[in-house]
Amino acid sequence: MLLRLAFFGTPEFAVPGLRALCAAGRAPLLVVSQPDRPAGRGKSLRRPPVADVAAAAGLPIAQPSRVRDAAFLEQVAALELDVAVVIAFGQIFPPALLELPRFGCLNVHASLLPRYRGAAPIQAALRSLDPVAGVCTMLMEEGLDSGPVVGRAETALSGRETAGELSARLSFLGASLLLASLDDLVARGRFQAEAQDDSMASYAPRLTKADGIIDWAQSATQVDAGVRSMTPWPGAQTTLAGKPLKVLSTLPLDDQEGEAGTVLSTADGQLVIGCGEGAVALLEGQRPGKPPRSARDLVNGERIAAGDRFV
Repeated sequence: MLLRLAFFGTPEFAVPGLRALCAAGRAPLLVVSQPDRPAGRGKSLRRPPVADVAAAAGLPIAQPSRVRDAAFLEQVAALELDVAVVIAFGQIFPPALLELPRFGCLNVHASLLPRYRGAAPIQAALRSLDPVAGVCTMLMEEGLDSGPVVGRAETALSGRETAGELSARLSFLGASLLLASLDDLVARGRFQAEAQDDSMASYAPRLTKADGIIDWAQSATQVDAGVRSMTPWPGAQTTLAGKPLKVLSTLPLDDQEGEAGTVLSTADGQLVIGCGEGAVALLEGQRPGKPPRSARDLVNGERIAAGDRFV
């Protein structure tokens, strides 16, 4: 079966899925992405990664400010789609759009549903110290990430991944699962999907910059998981000597104890900070407008000493 597809996606996470479709001979009839947004210090308009890839491949592109607008819905209806593939698009689909494709709208979601519905499932998995993470393909409905699951794939977590590293891994895992789900549709003539157990669902809301503020009263393991889950965005933040510091990398030290937020040691180039339980070694940090610096360089450059406090 030659499927008539449209692809809805915006950030880098969606790029492997689009490339996989094209490589498999399932290039979409239309690629839909968010409008260009101001970015960088100059705030010049920047095209989303998915739109960049689509343009390079010569694919038709639409960037509607609202997918519920009548003109856009008419454009999609004229395509007579079999499936709309959706990966991290960034707008809520109205019922009128959900109903257009013959077999529905297939979403690639970065969690093992029903765990972590919402915008930040990768960060939630890391903060919760889950042993595994994964992706699902899901048939979209009006509820938030509540539709029946078509396929799932998981990957073990080492306990040292950042959100950026896990996102990259899951983007390729999701691309492979997407192709498998479409192949299954072609073989069966329909999607075989299983309803989610709503009682097992949890919510992972969109992140804000405030989510990156480190709570030193947490355990060392929790502080480290929080740092990794906030890297690269919004970034783990703390304050030292009245000035903000972005914490780029830490390592939990369960064999050391001290007052939460207090520098316990700067010996041998280390920067050890007490937590509510245990301590962490701050491996790399960054002041605003400055390059990242190792713990040794931070200690020497800012004359950090035992007893100093992070808040």
